[in-house]
Amino acid sequence: MRTRKWIKSISVLCAVIIATPFLAGCWDRLEIEERAVVLGVSIDTVDTEEAEQEEDEVSHVHGTLPAPRKGMVRVAVQIALPGRIPLGPGESGGGGKGSVGQTVWVIDVVGHSINDAFMNLQQQISSRLFFGHLRVIVVSEAVARRGLENVNDYFRRNSEVRRMAWLMISKGQARKLMMAAPPLERVPTLYLMSTLDEGIRMGKFPKDFIGMFWSNVSKKGQEGFLPYVEIKKEQNVEIKGLAYFVDDHMVGVTKPLEIAGYLAVKGINPAGYRVFVQLDGADEAVMTTATHRRSKISVQIKDDVPHFTIDIGIELNLEGKVSENVQIDNPAVMQMIENKQEEASVIFYSNIIKKSQEKGSDYFGFGEIVRAKKPQYWNKRIKTAEGWRNMYKDCTFDVKVSMKVRRIGMKGK
Repeated sequence: MRTRKWIKSISVLCAVIIATPFLAGCWDRLEIEERAVVLGVSIDTVDTEEAEQEEDEVSHVHGTLPAPRKGMVRVAVQIALPGRIPLGPGESGGGGKGSVGQTVWVIDVVGHSINDAFMNLQQQISSRLFFGHLRVIVVSEAVARRGLENVNDYFRRNSEVRRMAWLMISKGQARKLMMAAPPLERVPTLYLMSTLDEGIRMGKFPKDFIGMFWSNVSKKGQEGFLPYVEIKKEQNVEIKGLAYFVDDHMVGVTKPLEIAGYLAVKGINPAGYRVFVQLDGADEAVMTTATHRRSKISVQIKDDVPHFTIDIGIELNLEGKVSENVQIDNPAVMQMIENKQEEASVIFYSNIIKKSQEKGSDYFGFGEIVRAKKPQYWNKRIKTAEGWRNMYKDCTFDVKVSMKVRRIGMKGK
């Protein structure tokens, strides 16, 4: 009898222990109205003397707890206004010039570091800053060339920051992108995010979320790259190229069309760039668009230096003729178009790789191929990321390109 009571007591106790975690799920809840939801962040350089006069002594006191002697930054944030963000499809359009003030609140502060700036910001805002919905981080080119060590360190340590957010480099002041009011979207941050997301879907840009960038900069045989953007006079945003890095420092930027070169070398699909192909005559030219890419990269060791063979295949559509003299129903003309674009593409891709070698920035990831295919050579000759940066400048490349026109359109003459 006592045994049964003991078993029953143990069973009840186990049931209570198991049920307790489920019943206490809301103990640490925080209402959304009690959070300051950060949608976007911009980071700019600032004059140190002016910033020190503007800064309050929140994290340090002059004379007793001095701040570090380094360049200061200006951080601006977009904070969502509760109840103002459009939810339905009928409310998705832009709200005109004043739409930024209607949907988000933009506030900026200065600090000796990113952490210091957010500490100063929190001192001015009643609600707790929440980064769970952060979508875009815009860093000015001046900050990127100075180094992103502090930026990467702060956001990587913050568990609320999603790895699917975008980190981008702006030409000029990054804060302008936080203040933009594009007519197509009432929330500027969402417009920035959709610009890059749609670029991926249209074959204009590779996937390069902030988590992928952090992964690349952590590799020994690859450097990171980020989208390089510029705000235009109509508040629209242009993708100007790829900003590529050596370690945490930006060292160069590609041209917009050179993004297509990176995508082709990597064999990333879909394809979507259009180019002109000049034929024999001065006025004879056509425009083609790439629809599909494939790429195969192999590596051999020649004269104790890696030699890469890149075999690129691209399918094309003929989009239009500049001159009516071009007879595209002639097989010889079609073969000429393919041959001309192959010759131009070999030079184009080779020049992109050569520029990256001059900067010592292997953002293509050739070093990771060497690590995977030639591990003994890597462990003996290269070993470190710095060793690969030095070796990459001496690597040789053989680029082979094959073009095939698949469609010429309805008008065949």
